[in-house]
Amino acid sequence: MRVDKPGLPLGRFFGVNVVIDWSWIIIFLLVTWSLAAGLFPSWHPEWGPALSWGLAAAASLLFFASILAHELAHSLVAKARGLPVRSITLFIFGGVSNLQREPASAGVEFVIALVGPVTSIALGILFTALGVASGGRMFMGPVNPIRSVSQAGPLPTLLAWLGPINLLIGIFNLIPGFPLDGGRLLRAVIWSVTGNLRTATRWATRVGRLVALLFILAGLAMAFGARVPLFGTGFISGLWLAFIGWFLNDAAIAGERAAEVYESLRNVPVSQLMRPGVTTAIPPDLAVSSLVYDWIMPGDEKSFPVMDNGRFEGVVSVDDVRKLPQDVWDYKKVSEIMTPATRLLAVSPGEEAIQALDKLEDTNVRQVPVMDDGHLVGMLRRRDIARWLELHAQSAR
Repeated sequence: MRVDKPGLPLGRFFGVNVVIDWSWIIIFLLVTWSLAAGLFPSWHPEWGPALSWGLAAAASLLFFASILAHELAHSLVAKARGLPVRSITLFIFGGVSNLQREPASAGVEFVIALVGPVTSIALGILFTALGVASGGRMFMGPVNPIRSVSQAGPLPTLLAWLGPINLLIGIFNLIPGFPLDGGRLLRAVIWSVTGNLRTATRWATRVGRLVALLFILAGLAMAFGARVPLFGTGFISGLWLAFIGWFLNDAAIAGERAAEVYESLRNVPVSQLMRPGVTTAIPPDLAVSSLVYDWIMPGDEKSFPVMDNGRFEGVVSVDDVRKLPQDVWDYKKVSEIMTPATRLLAVSPGEEAIQALDKLEDTNVRQVPVMDDGHLVGMLRRRDIARWLELHAQSAR
């Protein structure tokens, strides 16, 4: 799944950029508060606020470090299988690895999806074992687990929470609700049987939306006092479960659309979608006022290639003009406001259209130049790709 939102860069781990979405702060504060004001005081009434809050903050950070490890496992296996990874984003519901394209086969999909839950379960077992080891006899024998934790020190207490929570994360992600890891495992199995990624995605999405609906209904029932097996009851817990269901439903729809886009553009060359030739080239010494009144206003084009004696110099757009005060339009030339060719990300005619779309999204531009052996042979616009997707969607109905 792809989640490309602005946020706070955390760093680069094993060649993958990690970004913290602003919504992550909300869940970090909620987890810290629930531990410091609820769980830890119930386990250790003798602890002071400083110890409870300090340990809660440490537990929250380790919790999200565990989620990062889960997502890094996905990303590293994906990279090893030849899939580019744009970034990892930590947000309110945990984390997500932003892969630039779909896996090449059902087997690759299965391995990438499985490694995340396996990592979380392995961390859960490790932390639990460390908690037992650090707690000594307190966790050994037929004793009450809560009583054992209440007799333990800060480190065993932290591990006693961190181990089971990682086990829960691993098990929860195995729920067959696309785009959860379990849903991707289901898609991989259906893909392997049918040989069709679109069919597999459609069925996995339906199951995912059914799971999301059950979460929403269960959450609302909990909010109104019903006790749901495994989830319990409570207004806040119910609303949170319903909110997770709503998110999963939206994510399932978005995942299906992304897969359809990938299938529609896979193996389609840029040359099939681009606007060949250069019919609207702008000379670099043209005044900006002429660009506005003679080129931009009469048509619906938003950007234009700039050519000088057959040589591609760059691209000028409406956005470039907007940055310039109108009273200097007559005195400024296009060459002074354009984006030079050296700073543009170009594509080639034989490149897959899905890769070109990734470049358009990465650079947040409306079109990219199509270069062949150093020469401009056309322009590929977002609208050209959108038109292809629209026609392809209609033909698939």
